Amino acid sequence: MVKKKLFVFDLDGTLADAYRAIEKSLNFTRNRVGLPKVSYKEAKLKVGRGDRIFMETFFPPEAIERALGIYRRHHEGSLKEHSKLRPYARQMLMRLKRKGKLTAIASNRPSHFTNLILTTLDIKKYFDMVLCADEIKSNKPNPKILNVLMKKLNVTRKETVFIGDMDIDLETAKRAKVSAVFVKGGSSNMAATAKYKNKKVISSLKGILRLYK
Repeated sequence: MVKKKLFVFDLDGTLADAYRAIEKSLNFTRNRVGLPKVSYKEAKLKVGRGDRIFMETFFPPEAIERALGIYRRHHEGSLKEHSKLRPYARQMLMRLKRKGKLTAIASNRPSHFTNLILTTLDIKKYFDMVLCADEIKSNKPNPKILNVLMKKLNVTRKETVFIGDMDIDLETAKRAKVSAVFVKGGSSNMAATAKYKNKKVISSLKGILRLYK
């Protein structure tokens, strides 16, 4: 089996837990436009496809632009206050870098907020490249984000693995023809990912180090 050289990570739900920040910003925005609160669980299940699609889930069409503006203005402070790392994220990243592996982020989150999370949690230094959907005008599950990363970092598909917490991450990996690892505890449950037969499944980020020694 070809050894993996490039480890690409989704951010939200995979390395970072920003669900509380998202829920706080969402409900602040809904209150501003006169709508009732939604639950934390309801908000968590709808993340991962970019903030515009997220807004389209919770606001009527005529309120989308206003809601998006309010949400983004509030979200910067909310992320700084409520974001946290998932268990073992830092230790796992440090180990990968000690082994000489390339690491990257592939996120549907806007680049400004992605970099804010990485800086707030002090993990940006562990990544060789950070790429967001808004920078390439293409959201996951379109495989363009992985294809660009592989090309820029000069690695093959067989040398690449994509780690994520959602069905769209597994679909992105499938379309890019790279290995996929599903991390439990994020936005998608096992039932939502059942059709992806070739994925590896881990309950903790420590599992990355067991899978790829």
